[in-house]
Amino acid sequence: QVQLVESGGGLVQAGGSLRLSCAASRTFFRFKAGGWYRQAPGKQRELVATIDRDEATNYTDSVKERFTISRDNAKNTVYLQMNNLKPEDTAVYYCHSQWSFIGKTYDYWGQGTQVTVSS
Repeated sequence: QVQLVESGGGLVQAGGSLRLSCAASRTFFRFKAGGWYRQAPGKQRELVATIDRDEATNYTDSVKERFTISRDNAKNTVYLQMNNLKPEDTAVYYCHSQWSFIGKTYDYWGQGTQVTVSS
């Protein structure tokens, strides 16, 4: 079992920055991949960024050149650095990660953290 705890959301003006953190509990599971999703009011949840075990990253087009996903293996934490934030980035952000244990893959989600960008 893996528990994910998110932090770092808040209110920021357009053009500002925030860093989200997603800390995983200590586990014997092996990290496979992690990512951040977001859901704005009235919209479907969308993928924002992913990072895999080899630290290959992928971003949705709307956040490229502004957001950076990274991982600290020692701390079992995935980060999302968000720069030059725009009002359309306002959403609840959820971290997600996949872990493997004895040949099986398990998916876990964080509780969500609100990001609000004012114009």
